Amino acid sequence: MGSLILNATKVLLFFVLAAQLTSCKDKGNAGNKNDRAGDISVQETQATDRSGVSDEIDAEKSKFDIDNIPISKTDLGDFPFFGLPEGLVTTNSPIQRNYDVLYVAVDGIMTPFEGKVWKTYVSAEGGYDAWSLPYFQKSYDDIITSVGGVKIFDGKISYEEYERYHGDAVYMGEDGSIGYTDQRIKTYVIRRSDGGDIYVQMTGDGVSGSLNILQKKPFEQTITILKSEKIQRDLEETGKVVLYINFELDKAVLTSKGKEAVDEVAKVLQGDKELKISIHGYTDSSGEETHNQKLSESRARTVMAELIAMGIATERLSSLGHGSQNPLADNGTDEGRAKNRRVELIKQ
Repeated sequence: MGSLILNATKVLLFFVLAAQLTSCKDKGNAGNKNDRAGDISVQETQATDRSGVSDEIDAEKSKFDIDNIPISKTDLGDFPFFGLPEGLVTTNSPIQRNYDVLYVAVDGIMTPFEGKVWKTYVSAEGGYDAWSLPYFQKSYDDIITSVGGVKIFDGKISYEEYERYHGDAVYMGEDGSIGYTDQRIKTYVIRRSDGGDIYVQMTGDGVSGSLNILQKKPFEQTITILKSEKIQRDLEETGKVVLYINFELDKAVLTSKGKEAVDEVAKVLQGDKELKISIHGYTDSSGEETHNQKLSESRARTVMAELIAMGIATERLSSLGHGSQNPLADNGTDEGRAKNRRVELIKQ
């Protein structure tokens, strides 16, 4: 009987020890699993971190750089280079200027480029029902890329970007304007070996589209400075002289050539101590008239301030701004607008 009890006790101890060993093993495995989970979590975090860095690198690489665009040697003919796809028409008389500043969407930023500008609205010959936005976009995408052009932007600009730039974009609102927050804009560039790179941007909706084309070219000065002798003679004979004084684009800041022109006016006033003049500023009709009025006033005051700084007595001078009133030429042409952007000196 004692032998049976001893054997039963040994068996019970065996099962207790086995259970304890199994429990310890499971805890160890659980710990290993937790450790591995921790390793995996770290790896995933590291991968996420690397992914973020990779995205930043990719974004940096994707930033537009004209030097990374291959040069196109295809003969494109005369500006604006591209006609309209079959079945599409302009809904206004296209605007074309030999020199202007156009804001073009690049990397989500409306970037100003200077040169020749052409822009218009585009619609279907058969009306709204015949309009196809994919047809409009595909037509230009194919022709532009076939001549070596590259698409450099496809998206919308932010509200903050619109607020930043649109006050400087004088012609926003005229026919064919592109650069509003609700527009999906596609921008292409055709790089030329002579630096006359061509930018094409377009946008559209369910009923029509807009198309802008710009070829870069530097500003060419065509106005000669009126010498003091001519200014004095005109004031004596007619009591008035028309001057084309250069200012920075859409600003009341004199350029170096503009200062040279004001120097000639100062010579006349210094030579005739009794002469008094009124300085009248004018703009062309582009943009809002409220803006034009303020700009003309500011430019006239700038000329007056420059003369005072040269020693001309304040009481001999006065200034007025007239905006786009009393044009000398047709505001519908580049030449006409250039003649209308002027300063007139009136003998008092």
